[in-house]
Amino acid sequence: MKELIAFILQFGNLHQQQIDLVLSKAQKLYLPKDSYFSEAGKIPKYAGFVVEGVLRGCYYTNEGKEITRSFVSENSILYDYVNFEDNSAATQYIQACTDCKLIVFSKKDWDELSQIIVNWDTIKNKMIQACMYSKSRKGPVVSQDGTTRYLEFLKNHPLLVNRIPLRYIASYLGVTQQSLSRIRKNIQ
Repeated sequence: MKELIAFILQFGNLHQQQIDLVLSKAQKLYLPKDSYFSEAGKIPKYAGFVVEGVLRGCYYTNEGKEITRSFVSENSILYDYVNFEDNSAATQYIQACTDCKLIVFSKKDWDELSQIIVNWDTIKNKMIQACMYSKSRKGPVVSQDGTTRYLEFLKNHPLLVNRIPLRYIASYLGVTQQSLSRIRKNIQ
């Protein structure tokens, strides 16, 4: 839980009583590889923090093609912000790429933190902005060729390449798995 508190304190100050309150609302959650943290068509249950592991945000096209939009790994906030806050059905999936250890908050507990801790909404908004900025800065640029996108991925996510299946990386980059294998072979 110390990782969570260290993360939160980057975005604002809490005194010990507030920290204790946050910890009292937090639950540990183990999420096995390939299971879902959040599913399209269902109301998201939790806001979370990744202690260990890698998850991905993904969706399926009308043709059934799987598209990976983002990756979230250790020391990051994790939740479907709009749908969790709105209590509405998600349009995408958040899936574990590896076995994951998370710290999660139910909607009720997350909302109680906003009601009890005066500056919680400010801290929460700063955490969300950092998360959104990180996702937007690291996404592949469609106009780039596959090799350039892969090299950018390696630069932005150097620790993920050996931790997650290549099909997820290919989906994220917008290339086939066979193309990704050729790209990897050509740059080694």
